[in-house]
Amino acid sequence: MTEGTTSAAEGGDTLTRLEQEGEIAADYLEGLLDIADLDGDIDMDVEADRASVSIISDSGSRDLQKLVGRDGEVLEALQELTRLAVHRETGDRSRLMLDIAGFRAQKRTELAQLGAKAADEVKSSGKPVKLDPMTPFERKVVHDAVAAAGLRSESEGEEPQRFVVVLPA
Repeated sequence: MTEGTTSAAEGGDTLTRLEQEGEIAADYLEGLLDIADLDGDIDMDVEADRASVSIISDSGSRDLQKLVGRDGEVLEALQELTRLAVHRETGDRSRLMLDIAGFRAQKRTELAQLGAKAADEVKSSGKPVKLDPMTPFERKVVHDAVAAAGLRSESEGEEPQRFVVVLPA
């Protein structure tokens, strides 16, 4: 067996494992929706080497906003509970991402714009820019946007007050 064949097999194994994580998460979330008597469809995908599960509503109902909570706090908690459900079934740590009613997708867009704006500010002033504390997901999006703008950034501080500093080139 050649190295390329092994890599392809490992890639297939990874995809299968991530798809399994998504299915376990979907089953868990469907049960949660039933208990809460909320309507929503579950969409599963694999993006950036992690399972991604979204709960969406056809009716445009605001009921799913209850599962997002203020500033995504309930969403973060549900994501952790879903990861624990996956861990219980598989025995492996999960990096699954959960989105509800498009909250994370919208947040990702806003954070990418914030990272680009901070990078522009650093380019023009030549001075580092410190941003407000963020969750790990939010910091990752900002780091990616800053890197795309050709600068570098670092996270500083301790959770939950950890923040991004955008640095000059």
